Amino acid sequence: MRFANHKAKGIPFNSARWIGPVIAPTVVVIHDTASRLEPGNAARYLQDNDAKVSVHFVLERDGKVVQQVPTNRRANHAGKSTFHGTDNVNGFSIGIELVNVGRMTGSPDAAHAVTWFKERFDTGQPDIEYVSTPEHGTAWWQDYTPEQIAALIDLLSGLFGYVKSLKYITTHWYISPGRKTDTNPLFPLASVCARVLGREDVASDEADCASDAVPEIEHVAIDVPSSTLNMRREPYLHNPNVITAIPDGVLVPVLRQGAFAGREWLKVFYAGQEGWIVASHTAPVTFSTAA
Repeated sequence: MRFANHKAKGIPFNSARWIGPVIAPTVVVIHDTASRLEPGNAARYLQDNDAKVSVHFVLERDGKVVQQVPTNRRANHAGKSTFHGTDNVNGFSIGIELVNVGRMTGSPDAAHAVTWFKERFDTGQPDIEYVSTPEHGTAWWQDYTPEQIAALIDLLSGLFGYVKSLKYITTHWYISPGRKTDTNPLFPLASVCARVLGREDVASDEADCASDAVPEIEHVAIDVPSSTLNMRREPYLHNPNVITAIPDGVLVPVLRQGAFAGREWLKVFYAGQEGWIVASHTAPVTFSTAA
């Protein structure tokens, strides 16, 4: 996919009503439209509305894509948000909306799941699942189509090839925790990141997409006097994801670093495994060069 004047070649461009000033985006934020599924329904609203909402790209269920804001101009897609400690994510991001009905209500054994706009979906459909996560809560969710995911990977690959300032891929719930739940729990973020960013381990932490690699090997010492520090698969305290515990005073090499849920985290290597630890429970290490 090629771009000219910050517009994707071969993708229709329908200019949004709300387009902001020039930006240098570093992160792509993936959203759900939480809308009806009829082709063009969400795209028309996002193109022209009185709520001052806009987005760079909309992906329909059949994989068709429309662009509404140039990649170097701000769109109003993120709202109140923070990424890596910086507020107002609209000012440094590209927003992509995937057409999806969003969160649906109904008991686990309900015959139908109900959207916020009162449309009912048969829970026996293979693309409707009842899922609970700490980040999303408990609800019925609609899966994404293979055509959408394929189109998203193609679009992201084009963006990362053209927009040299881009570094990260994340989701709306990640930058607005507790306020937003999109993308929903069925979205394959780790797989998408692996395909676009060239990671070999598809099943590895989704947090790798939203953290910085440490360019040179550095070490920290675990600093929890008379205790141990949990090493986790993902940088979140509320998930049951503890891999092992590292004793006080142990030196570990740092692989990645990032801010997650208001805390600084480090991805380290210990006992033959990689995992995340809270940075505030570590101390810097200085190696002596004296003979």
